[in-house]
Amino acid sequence: MRHVRHVSEGLLAAGLGLGGLAALVLLLWTLSPYPDSGADGALRIAADLWLLAHGTALWRGGSPVGLTPLLLSALPAWLLFRAVRAADWRPEPAEAARAALWTTGGYLVAATGAVLFTLPGAVRADALSAAAHVPVFALAATLAGAWSVTGPPEWLRARLPAAFDTRRLFAAARIALAGAVGYCAAGALLAAGGLMLNAPTAQDGFGHLSADWPGRLAVLLLTVSLLPNAAVWGAAYGLGPGFTPGSGATVSPLAFTGDPTSLPGFPLLAALPSGAPGHWVLWTFTAIVPASGVVAAAAYAANAAVPVPGERRTASGWPGTALTVALAACGTGAVLGLLAAFAGGPLGTGALAAFGPEPWLVAPAAFAWTALLGVPLALALRLWRLRRAGWIRALVTLGARPAGNGRGGRGGRGTSPRPGRRHRKKGTGRRRRSGGHDDAWHTTVARRARWEALRKNSGALVPDITEVTDLTDVTEVTEVTDLTDGKRTRP
Repeated sequence: MRHVRHVSEGLLAAGLGLGGLAALVLLLWTLSPYPDSGADGALRIAADLWLLAHGTALWRGGSPVGLTPLLLSALPAWLLFRAVRAADWRPEPAEAARAALWTTGGYLVAATGAVLFTLPGAVRADALSAAAHVPVFALAATLAGAWSVTGPPEWLRARLPAAFDTRRLFAAARIALAGAVGYCAAGALLAAGGLMLNAPTAQDGFGHLSADWPGRLAVLLLTVSLLPNAAVWGAAYGLGPGFTPGSGATVSPLAFTGDPTSLPGFPLLAALPSGAPGHWVLWTFTAIVPASGVVAAAAYAANAAVPVPGERRTASGWPGTALTVALAACGTGAVLGLLAAFAGGPLGTGALAAFGPEPWLVAPAAFAWTALLGVPLALALRLWRLRRAGWIRALVTLGARPAGNGRGGRGGRGTSPRPGRRHRKKGTGRRRRSGGHDDAWHTTVARRARWEALRKNSGALVPDITEVTDLTDVTEVTEVTDLTDGKRTRP
């Protein structure tokens, strides 16, 4: 029964992904004043987009379409990740692999039906490409979800060195994701800056591609789905390898070859630079990309190495920190290379046959930036977290020390108050009340009168007033108030 539950979870994940895209495509088909086909054609387009999100290549006549909108890929990846975690299974490494396999099997059943459904349409999925990409995509997402619960499998941990324990692997994975997010976030800012500089060209692209509002809405949705691709392209540009915008051109900070002028007027293509950065301001914005990823990875590594600032007992040593950052650099390179492979692809033939960054160049560039600069920066931040609490304590103590009071030169003994002794600010004692208008209220006679009235009204709860005359039995007396004259004396 547990296997049936896993298969049903896979089918449910596929159904939710297909259903979400189908609802969106049907909405656009309803709004379009001149639809090209009926509702079955709109559903086939939804199935095509769902398969394209897994990396499957599409064919429109004789032109291939292999560029995957990464925002569409996020939905099935998240659904598969949650599907294997939601199923009821024992949190054991062997059971995790079986749960991932059965969930993937149910998902592939729905994917096979989607591929067969798209074959009669004008835009159809490539069956061989789907057989190569969809199982790998689904298995990677389900294994990631299962291993996030149980950790790596036993056979993998047995083949790894002793230094690569589960704690270190999880820390390296988090650091790698932080570095990849830092690179992509800076790449997104770089792409947004290019769009802002060429905003009129990007705005004109909507009118050139479609004349009616439903068509422009479709172009807008396609642009939004390709925004993560633009972030990856910006990260590839900032890291150094650059990308190919079609027409045989190459765009990178160090070289700008070719002439990408025959590209369609798509809004996102307006962010393409017109040449290599020649001004120091442009170089500064380009350098933000590697700096963001390196700083993010080093900060996460330092936090993992020193969980409690200033606490050396729970801190990791510098060799372990360097090893963790080196492992994270490998993970960052793998993540950026995978994103670059999905973010690019053909959009047709001729000038659009090659589009996007090269993963075999982006991956080593990300690894090199993270390893060469991330390791020393992480070690420096680790040292700072270890000594920060001591520095702050010393500065606070130095700032709170008085300027000197006669005995301050003898080791500072005269600067700290004696324990057990009360200290009042100057002019705040009881003697200050002697000259006020309510002195009669604070006299001894008035106090005795109030106490006697309280004793009479409360019965035997309040004892009689007795004066303290013998202090030999008092063990700890810091100060005694004489009730006869209101003066404070010390023993």
